Amino acid sequence: MEAKGSLSGGAIQRFQELLKKLFQFESSDLDFGVYRILNYKRDKIEKFIDEELKNKVETAFAKHKGEMLTEINEEFEKVKMKVIQSLGENAFTSTGDLKEEFKNTPVGKDYLSIKAQREEAEKIDEIKNQVFNDLYNFFSRYYEEGDFVPQYRYSIKGHKYAIPYNGEEVKLYWANQDQYYIKTGLLFRDYTFKTNSFKVIFRITSAEEELGSNKATKERFFVLDDKNPVEIDNQTLIIRFQYRELTKKEVKNYQIEGGSNTSKQEKINQRSYDQILNKVQDNILKLELSKDYKNEKPLLLYQLNRFSAKNTKDYFIHKNLKRFLSEQLDYFIKSEVLSIETLEKEKYLDKHITRAKVVREIGEDIIDFLSQIEDFQKRLWEKKKFVIRTEYVITTDRIPEEFYEEIWGNKKQKKEWKDLGFEIPKRKNELKNKKLPIDTKYFSQEFKERLLEKLTEKADLDELLDGILIKSENWQALNLLLEKYKEKVQTIYIDPPFNKEQDADYLYNVKYKDSTWATMLENRLRIARDLLSNKGSIFVRCDYNGNWIVRPLMDEVFGRENFRNEIIVKRGGAPISLLFKQFGELDKLGITYDNILWFSKQVVKFKIPYKNLDEKIKGHWVNFYKSGLFYDRPTMRYELLGIKIEKGQWLWSKERALKAVENYNNYLEEYKKNPISLEEYWEKTDRKLEFVRKNKNKVEYWIPPKEKEILDNNWLDIPGYSYGWGFATENSEILLKRVIEFISNEGDLVMDFFLGSGTTTAVAHKLKRKWIGIEMGEHFYRLVLPR
Repeated sequence: MEAKGSLSGGAIQRFQELLKKLFQFESSDLDFGVYRILNYKRDKIEKFIDEELKNKVETAFAKHKGEMLTEINEEFEKVKMKVIQSLGENAFTSTGDLKEEFKNTPVGKDYLSIKAQREEAEKIDEIKNQVFNDLYNFFSRYYEEGDFVPQYRYSIKGHKYAIPYNGEEVKLYWANQDQYYIKTGLLFRDYTFKTNSFKVIFRITSAEEELGSNKATKERFFVLDDKNPVEIDNQTLIIRFQYRELTKKEVKNYQIEGGSNTSKQEKINQRSYDQILNKVQDNILKLELSKDYKNEKPLLLYQLNRFSAKNTKDYFIHKNLKRFLSEQLDYFIKSEVLSIETLEKEKYLDKHITRAKVVREIGEDIIDFLSQIEDFQKRLWEKKKFVIRTEYVITTDRIPEEFYEEIWGNKKQKKEWKDLGFEIPKRKNELKNKKLPIDTKYFSQEFKERLLEKLTEKADLDELLDGILIKSENWQALNLLLEKYKEKVQTIYIDPPFNKEQDADYLYNVKYKDSTWATMLENRLRIARDLLSNKGSIFVRCDYNGNWIVRPLMDEVFGRENFRNEIIVKRGGAPISLLFKQFGELDKLGITYDNILWFSKQVVKFKIPYKNLDEKIKGHWVNFYKSGLFYDRPTMRYELLGIKIEKGQWLWSKERALKAVENYNNYLEEYKKNPISLEEYWEKTDRKLEFVRKNKNKVEYWIPPKEKEILDNNWLDIPGYSYGWGFATENSEILLKRVIEFISNEGDLVMDFFLGSGTTTAVAHKLKRKWIGIEMGEHFYRLVLPR
């Protein structure tokens, strides 16, 4: 049984446990990113939660209770004096109570009211526990698996949420709009650590088979690869994982029917740890992996937990967590702590006003704590990163001959030429006539500095460079480039990972998959807009899973007035409907195209693009007379070649038609001297002349032969993907040639910050454009650079 006014262990303990989650105490053995800061501040945070929190509530209540009682006691003494003045000192009993016969008098009623209010104020300690319940209810509603999700509360009933809205006709909003997405590319990186004698690599592989209806979880987990999980090669241990949903059988085997995603992954990691050790035959390695490392956890298990946490925790950073939580706390206090129901139910509101003040004070302290950590993460994320290494690829025809001796003697460089399929000259002096690429990574720093100094004696380095390849997380790379390349890029083409229904190629919180994708794109598109020149354009490739997000998102970033076209391009492979042909029925039609959304920085005119026809259309004659609903203009009815019309119209104005008649007569005169075809005559006169003739009783005009026609938004005539480099989403060079050619000129700057296999930069180079390509996957070295 608890004494009146004491703090309930249950209420405060529940809130303390929540705070430990908010400050991620369960991740105390992690040593990357924000966890380093949290570990550094852990003692201070723990002291606040376990000791200072309770004291703060006690102090706040004592303060507000004292202030309130001081005011009430002053008012009580004033009213008591009025009673004595009106009714005399005998109005009170010997125990200080107002006598019964005076209770219904006006002054007696005032006295009883203030007395009751004072007694109620004395009981204020009874609502201390309610404060902790309030704080728990407030902070728990926004926190999910390491992230604060900015869902703006609107009501505690019915429609719970509201979105920030300024009266727009149509508004795109998503759950993580006010955040940075910070997980780009982690899934594609090898995770490496060392034991005393071995290098250990964790590597992600693709699942061999689709799970389909056999999935038992929506969430994805890291599980050992079922084909080749463990491989030892020359003092290197490679451990392969799949990142996917689990089957019902796996859920049962891992014993993860309940609990948080973090606890589920840790159970899977424990099982993976046991399986890996069983497969490792080298006793020295097995001993090193099982040796206690941190917090008495074996080295391998510690690294497994660290690896999975890096990929699955903290997807987002708030751009302004303090503002969001402070606004929501204010609304929470007004709508739930001091709700209409509370105001109607309570006769005296002093204790609930005190409750609200304490909730605000404690809530603001915790918000300050949380926002300091979040702001620190934000500053780290926004801080321009250092370039770790810079290398140059320069063809030998551009390099002064004084460097040929060192180049000719470099065995590593020659090996690369051979691996890339170049023909190596037999003699050193032949290098000048070849365009063999030398990569400065095979040479000393001194060689590189001498070469650059020589090359830039008479020219600026930026002018000499055809392009830049950057291996980096793309937001960080764009942020770094912004200062130098602001408003200098003419064309951006990106093919980001598609927001696929299943197995999307990016890390996401399963509850906020679409929102994660929208945030990832929005963060990067905003910087991309600043990089575009005023006449620049951006092309974003997507499919039906994401085009409904990309269009309104780009409307918001680039302006709806700057939307140019939605272009359709061929998908790769056969449509899925063909797979179901054997069943005789479908649940949807086959999908044969992707979308490219084209936006410009501002409304601009561009040169008319053409596409080649499969077959040349020969020149031919067509009736010059038109009739019908849309062809009845009196000004276009005139006598032509002796023919008068009363209704309908001729196709052109009289002046233009008579000029075309003259052109044809000139051709007939030329034919008498030199019998050439009309098409040959048209070619001879620079393809500019129009021709009109009389043929029996009708007038005809000549349509010239056509080998190409004006391009529209249907690009199904060319391949959308290619398969020459073994990359799953390799964009077609023909597609990129069309994009780059019609919207840029030689020397213009082209950019792709989801570079993939490197098609954009390869085509830009061939078309004599400058280029910047950004890619973070390990295939940067295997595909992009060689290409």
